[in-house]
Amino acid sequence: MSTKNLLFVLLLAVNFVGAQELALVKKDEKFGYITRTGDFAIQPKYKVAKNFSDGLAAFEEGKKWGFINPKGEVVIPATFDDAKYFDSGICVVSKDKKWFYINKKGETVQSPPTEKVFDFEEGLAYIKQGEKIGIINAQMKVVLEPKYDIIKSFNGNYARVKNGDRWGIIDRTGKVIVDPLYDDIGDYSKGVAWAKNGTAIGLVIENKFKALDGVEKIWDFEDQTITYAKKNEKIGFIDMKGNWVIDPKFDKARAFSEGLAPVCVGKLWGYINTKGDLVVQPTYEDAEVFSAEGLAPVKEKNWGFINKTGKLVIPTQYGISAGGLFAFFKKDDKGFSNGLARVKNEKKWGFLKPDGTVLGNQWFDQAEPFKK
Repeated sequence: MSTKNLLFVLLLAVNFVGAQELALVKKDEKFGYITRTGDFAIQPKYKVAKNFSDGLAAFEEGKKWGFINPKGEVVIPATFDDAKYFDSGICVVSKDKKWFYINKKGETVQSPPTEKVFDFEEGLAYIKQGEKIGIINAQMKVVLEPKYDIIKSFNGNYARVKNGDRWGIIDRTGKVIVDPLYDDIGDYSKGVAWAKNGTAIGLVIENKFKALDGVEKIWDFEDQTITYAKKNEKIGFIDMKGNWVIDPKFDKARAFSEGLAPVCVGKLWGYINTKGDLVVQPTYEDAEVFSAEGLAPVKEKNWGFINKTGKLVIPTQYGISAGGLFAFFKKDDKGFSNGLARVKNEKKWGFLKPDGTVLGNQWFDQAEPFKK
């Protein structure tokens, strides 16, 4: 192999190490990190540590906090009283009872004037001046001057905002997408959000409100083209124009995924297809949405997994939970995510593969979701 090709392979290896996801696990009272193969990337040696985020993870040493990289190398020494999570190269830390920003070199980064230091989420953070909230980016530039009473976390490119008792939608540049006219509003997706306008509930479509007769509640579309809604105390599904595509006849429901949606009839859960036909009969105490692996968590006394034909392929003997003790991420899936499912078995945590085997044949006192 030529020197040039060898250098290229080495660079690929370095990038792979830096980019791979790791899971925080606790074993024998110490925290370490495993890879998706189940091997330890960083042996358990920390009394307290946090998930990886933006390529770095916080660890505690001598009651002070610092940061390591995926190789376990200390890149920012433990000198802080507390530490949050990196996002877009910026992290909130505390020292001498003051919160402030640092970069990945551990250097203090000055922000525009703010009465509170907020965490960055997907490259944006709030600033507060008086009673008003605005937005800055990771370059510490003001994206939106403080003008709202509340700004919710961005869901993709859009966030809900409130002034007084009126809600609207803005984009990541601060531009108003839906005028703040509503008593309540949902997340904006593909030009549509549900909203409450006085006593009417309906959809805001391209900034125009359409009331839906008799509808009592609408759930977020979450990048789907149909969502579930309640009318006359029953749940059905509507499209992005507000038309009923599945009549309201279920007692409870969750979102469609992989062409199927969990629904509750009486006290038992099953699954319907996009025509509203029951393809998995209601036999379970609870049920969650299907993952890309074609598996969904279902509960009898405990949780197991079915495939899209309704066959139970992993026995109902586990506990499941989104997120974890240190989780701050908004969308930690229950069930399978990128080929693994975080489950609990007899007070121990581990990761299942789609074939039902346990990753690395290991169980831990604690296991957090895989993060970069």
